[in-house]
Amino acid sequence: MIDTSQLTESDLSARLVPVALGGEIMSYGFARCFHEAYGVKTMVVSAVDVKVTSSSNLVDYRVVPAMGQGDDAIMDFLRKLGAELAAAGKVAIIFGSADWHARILSQNKEELSQWFAVPYNDFELLDDITQKERFYAICEELGIDYPKTWTFDCADPDVVIDAESFTYPLIAKPSNSARYDLMDFPGKEKVYEVQTPDDLLRIFDLLREAGYDRELVVQDFIPGDDDALRSLTTFSDASGDVCVVSGGRVVLQDHSPARIGNPMCILPERVDRIIEDAKRFCKHVGYRGFGNFDIKYDARDGSYKFFEINTRPGRNTYYVAQGGANIARLLVDEYILHREIPYQEAYGDTLYTCVPKKVIERHVSNPELRDKVLDMYRSGHAGYPYDNPRDTFAHKLYARVTFMHQVQKFDRFMGSGKNA
Repeated sequence: MIDTSQLTESDLSARLVPVALGGEIMSYGFARCFHEAYGVKTMVVSAVDVKVTSSSNLVDYRVVPAMGQGDDAIMDFLRKLGAELAAAGKVAIIFGSADWHARILSQNKEELSQWFAVPYNDFELLDDITQKERFYAICEELGIDYPKTWTFDCADPDVVIDAESFTYPLIAKPSNSARYDLMDFPGKEKVYEVQTPDDLLRIFDLLREAGYDRELVVQDFIPGDDDALRSLTTFSDASGDVCVVSGGRVVLQDHSPARIGNPMCILPERVDRIIEDAKRFCKHVGYRGFGNFDIKYDARDGSYKFFEINTRPGRNTYYVAQGGANIARLLVDEYILHREIPYQEAYGDTLYTCVPKKVIERHVSNPELRDKVLDMYRSGHAGYPYDNPRDTFAHKLYARVTFMHQVQKFDRFMGSGKNA
């Protein structure tokens, strides 16, 4: 394990090297925060060149083919990188932007800790609570609301689904998202909407024939548009006590099939009940570091139903920084400097958004919410993680193109009429 016992904060500007796996928006958000807190660049490692990130002066962007060649190739690369950084006297911390990154880093945490601070839970815990049936069992034990759920093992050739026995519509999704994310097959969707018994049987057969060998989770459909969804991010210390919490009401999520469910606009909103539920969950399992809970408000009974925990920083974690808690400093204080982190609720008054206001005008159907969100755009209280006036001209250009492209994308997948 890397020795940071003699390290002080004043050493970090010369020695700290954050290493982010994946070139997406989460990595850029962390790079902003590391640069703001310590004046350092973040090394971003990706199999592909994501121009909006690689063009930034906040990152040392490296296109590494091994990142797309499986676990063994990735680990070979990280061993070499870790040894190089250690030989140069650097103090490295490594994190990823996808579920499968979290699993690789957690599975190999003991070995990687020779060279990196690895801000992930031990694999036994991570693997346990990311299996949706186990997550719901813990929720049941703690009295945390969750959707009525059934699971079917895609690896069991004898499984028979009595599809006529369900009340439709339903939602279906893979239990193991990290394994599923690495698969590619025709008809793949992140989450499946199930309208009829035939739909359910078709989806089950589709996953089984594609080679998915874990459970298919089938859930009661909770009515409500995107704005019924809630995102809650927590950061916990080594004892499982939540130190920092932030979150909000999802205004709009991505509706493209490959990225459906990713929040694209989040309004800060504090809800006592879900904060307390998340605290009890983290303490009960001994969860450390960043966790991101997906939740939905159920207007039928006024409850907030917990769907899952993402055992890593979510792609929208930058809203924590917008709320006043530097997300890079949290990692460094907990995993490198081993400082006590005072409790903080990081909400603030800044809208997290990755879409232009035209998307809000066209695709948010709730008039009260739409007007509130548009007022935040007009008053300068809307923040886009890639919108950084101190970055390069090239980055600002790519950021603008990425931002404006959302108009076309939402029109394509949600219709082009106002409030389609």
